[in-house]
Amino acid sequence: MAKIPGKIGNDFCPQSLFLYGNWKEDGTPNFGLFCWFSYAHVSDGEGEGLGVIACIGEDKLTKDLVRKTGVFSANLVSEKLLPLADYYGTTSGRETPDKMKLLPTVERGRVLPVPTIAESPVSFELKVLREHHLAEASDLFVCKVCNVMIEEKLRDQSVPFAERLRLAAPVIAPGESEYYTLNSRSLGKWGEPRKKLQEG
Repeated sequence: MAKIPGKIGNDFCPQSLFLYGNWKEDGTPNFGLFCWFSYAHVSDGEGEGLGVIACIGEDKLTKDLVRKTGVFSANLVSEKLLPLADYYGTTSGRETPDKMKLLPTVERGRVLPVPTIAESPVSFELKVLREHHLAEASDLFVCKVCNVMIEEKLRDQSVPFAERLRLAAPVIAPGESEYYTLNSRSLGKWGEPRKKLQEG
């Protein structure tokens, strides 16, 4: 198959969606939707292990809280969780003070002081090791994975990995403002899945 020049983008290198979580000063949880998330081997001076690279663009409440506390959770967005995640991703926490009126089942982190989401199949508890300013309104956080909570059925290695991945049902987001399943089924454009919250 021949290749031709294309626009610079990540349309065909999609990443899974995550809801980043932190506590606000008043003790209420805050969640924001992000997908520029990947993995790295890191050292925090005490040991080495799995780390996360999380890029947060624009100035937003989630980034403010990550900087202030130095910790956050990253909760994998499943198809079931997408309507709420889409709502969080299309609603500004700074402009909508009651954004968190719609909440998932919030649990406390087991290792770090972060809120996690019970409905998420995989939740990471992350400690920020370093922050790198990349460009205007673009900042990279290098983090250590301090704990991971995963649905029990996803740990059952007697079940083929492909089946466990299907059960986790992660949502991906290419660069074309639409959500997809891993097998390329559309789940709607940005701002559409949230409408199911009003229907339910």
